[in-house]
Amino acid sequence: MTKILVLGGAGQMGRVAARALAGQHELVVTDLDARVAGRVAASIGPTVAGRGLDVTDAAALRAALNACDLVVNTVGPYYRFGMPILTAAIEAGCDYIDICDDWEPTLTMLDLRERARDAGVVALVGMGASPGVANLLAVTAARELDSVDSVITAWSGTDAGTAHDSDAGGRAPGAAYLHAIRQITGTIRVTREGELVDRPALERVDIDYPGLGAGVGWSFGHPEAVTLHRAMPELRDNTNVITGGRALYALCRGLRMSVDRKLLSVDRAARVAARVVSMLPPGNLGDGVLPPLFAMVTGRRDGEPATVATALAQVPGRGMSDNTGIPLAVAALLLGTRDRPAGVHTPETLFDPDEFFAAFAPHCIGNPAPAAMTATTRSWVGARDNAESLRASLLTGLLVP
Repeated sequence: MTKILVLGGAGQMGRVAARALAGQHELVVTDLDARVAGRVAASIGPTVAGRGLDVTDAAALRAALNACDLVVNTVGPYYRFGMPILTAAIEAGCDYIDICDDWEPTLTMLDLRERARDAGVVALVGMGASPGVANLLAVTAARELDSVDSVITAWSGTDAGTAHDSDAGGRAPGAAYLHAIRQITGTIRVTREGELVDRPALERVDIDYPGLGAGVGWSFGHPEAVTLHRAMPELRDNTNVITGGRALYALCRGLRMSVDRKLLSVDRAARVAARVVSMLPPGNLGDGVLPPLFAMVTGRRDGEPATVATALAQVPGRGMSDNTGIPLAVAALLLGTRDRPAGVHTPETLFDPDEFFAAFAPHCIGNPAPAAMTATTRSWVGARDNAESLRASLLTGLLVP
């Protein structure tokens, strides 16, 4: 039985992942507060242990890693904790998986590929909803084209924003909001003309979604925009965007200007974002017809320009914790099902999408068939065929608000 250490296992994402992993492997969940870790472990099951652990204590972290086979890292923000925890895991010879959604540490952690390979460690970074599922949606769409020119990965800022608990009571802002502020301010890295370049955040991106029509998104710093070329070498342009209505864009733009002009610190802006979002009912930040999570790929098919969009059609829950924590757990279980190449990977270079979505399906609402996990529409087919592809998803209300 594999020994799994879930760092941050008492948090929102870690707790969901731990519940999905419990019963199949020996599990230890950690938190800064040993009492909290113990209560969460007891609530999950009698075979789960809780442990107090400060990941900044190098000796304590190393001891914990030495006692496990796989570490599931949900401690954010990853621009602070991703690199040191992965480095420690490699030194301990412990396989690794996380939900890193910052592009900067993603690139830095990928530079450890040779060290991980030499240590025989399999490390997977960015395996949640976005990045994670989004990467595999992009690969699924790209398979329908003969060549790929551009990719847009997109997720609903409305769903993500309202899914995180606000940080009330004067506590420090949560990792999710700190991450968001960093990725909508200053410059972010994207792929343009086959090169990684820095561009201003929140640039408008017009979207012509096959079968659904026009929409709009705004560029957001994320790993997908700097990693997908590893699976699609001919890729020329690659952007990650958030979607939503005018209220969402106005909030993001106001916070970006305040931070860029040094009127607010990143921490203060994160507090403001958490407070504003917590006062708005779900759905109040956005509108439109775009799916909550999708990838749109353009290129050529049979010598003609073509576009394919693949959306996630089934979900394990209605909150971001479920929709991030469950894919993380599914991927952690898949790591042990066959020999995986040692090194540091992103989802698109480690998993076949069909394999992942088949394993993901039993964890989703209604236990859908693997073939129902995604909905794909194509520019070269008629409206009726695209409507048929979307029908089941539209009926469940998962694709269109």
